[in-house]
Amino acid sequence: QVQLVESGGGLVQAGGSLRLSCAASGPIISINDMGWYRQAPGKQRELVATSGRDTNYADSVKGRFTISRDNAKNTVDLQMNSLKPEGTAVYYCNAVVITTLLVERPYWGHGTQVTVSS
Repeated sequence: QVQLVESGGGLVQAGGSLRLSCAASGPIISINDMGWYRQAPGKQRELVATSGRDTNYADSVKGRFTISRDNAKNTVDLQMNSLKPEGTAVYYCNAVVITTLLVERPYWGHGTQVTVSS
């Protein structure tokens, strides 16, 4: 079973920084896209940043967040700078994995809470 484990969430003041990390493990042949989504209370889950053939960022985080991958370790990090209160959400790691069964499907982590105080 493929598992994604996130770490690095927490409470930070507006203008501060946090770094999220995600590690994928299990019967993995390769990972296509890997990245981060977030869900604020009462809102739908939204893309924050992904890294695959291309790197994509939500307009709201461009210039402040940076995604980085280590393909050898199956990890992805999200460096978040200049955080804003509207960035308060549960952040989820996502990976589109090709497993040893030669099946491609998305997997999600359990999420890590990020709270930005004003």
